[in-house]
Amino acid sequence: MTRMDKRMESQALAEVTTEKAFSMVELLMSADPVVKLVLIALVIASIWSWAVVAEKFFAIGGARKKADEFEEAFWNGRADDYEMRPGQNPDNAGARLFAAISREWRDAKSISPNEHGALVARAERSLRATVDREVGKISNGIGALATIGSASPFIGLFGTVWGIMNAFLNISAQEDTSLAVVGGPIAEALFATGLGLIAAIPAVIFYNKFSGDLNRYADTLDAFSQDLLVRLSRRVSDGPV
Repeated sequence: MTRMDKRMESQALAEVTTEKAFSMVELLMSADPVVKLVLIALVIASIWSWAVVAEKFFAIGGARKKADEFEEAFWNGRADDYEMRPGQNPDNAGARLFAAISREWRDAKSISPNEHGALVARAERSLRATVDREVGKISNGIGALATIGSASPFIGLFGTVWGIMNAFLNISAQEDTSLAVVGGPIAEALFATGLGLIAAIPAVIFYNKFSGDLNRYADTLDAFSQDLLVRLSRRVSDGPV
């Protein structure tokens, strides 16, 4: 094969590739309006799920890191450096837990012994409410991943059913079963199925991951709140800890 033949073959291959790419774009642009709506909805769902994934990835990781840093400071005797007072809004969950009982912490040595039980019970309720609030705040939004993960395959399936129905309608209208007649609607149908899976699979995976991360985060806050209660109980009974 001469150099000229190779060049002509390369140009022909490039033209075929360009034609195929254009044909796919043209196929999507000329798709049935219902299928177009399905595809647009799935693209929006996919973008939405990845936005939630990116936000929660940094939010949960940052919250756990800050809470661990405060807990380490607390056990090293440096909790007073944070100067927690009621009404303040510290930048991490561990500090907010301590701020929730800061009044009881300061009043532990100034109350009468018969008020010790009420003080600890009040601190326990405050800590439980704070833990629930922290977990609820950090988990806000991951429900969208569950919705996208469960709904996207069915939305894609609806597009598939609609595309196949159009293929049969074309056969009936043109009385022709050739690929030229049914190829377009079937391609639209399969594309809707694939896009539905593309939107659903990452949403399900990251929903399960974040659910596990949130459970571990909640367990960490629960454990720290129990440690705070133990130290508070000792403070009111045995003096400063």
